[in-house]
Amino acid sequence: MATPPLRETVDLSGHPDLVVIYLGMRVGSPRGVMKLMRTGMEIDRAVAAGPPGLLLHERLLFSVRHVGMRQYWHDFDTLEAWTRTLPHKTWWRDFLRDPHGTGFWHETYALRGGIEAVYIDMPPLGLGAVAPRHPARGSLFSARRRLARQGDIPEPVVAEADLPAV
Repeated sequence: MATPPLRETVDLSGHPDLVVIYLGMRVGSPRGVMKLMRTGMEIDRAVAAGPPGLLLHERLLFSVRHVGMRQYWHDFDTLEAWTRTLPHKTWWRDFLRDPHGTGFWHETYALRGGIEAVYIDMPPLGLGAVAPRHPARGSLFSARRRLARQGDIPEPVVAEADLPAV
């Protein structure tokens, strides 16, 4: 007789402010292959350093040209604070200046409520294929505001005014 599958669930009571973020990078040109490889190595080093609040980091492969990761963070504040430090701050600034033939996206899901996403030079996928997409400007510029979180918005890595007009 076959052994029945082990069916389990999780108790998230110890993680009331858990935030899960999916991120991806897609190669759009030959130039993007090197950018993707460099970024992957930089991310590996940053994760190995143990950013405060990062509970788990997992790699994902969507296709040969499209890779990603899933990260579990203690709360949104620690995730947001990490994005304003090195090396992330440099990655984001440099990417927004020149994506080197790649596209990028992330989708954030918060246990306390709220979902937000941003897509840069990406075809419709994920939430961007389910709901209408809008320019990430004004009240939609910051992940904090897209999640409808209270509090001051930290200084952006790149100011909205410094980005090209859409």
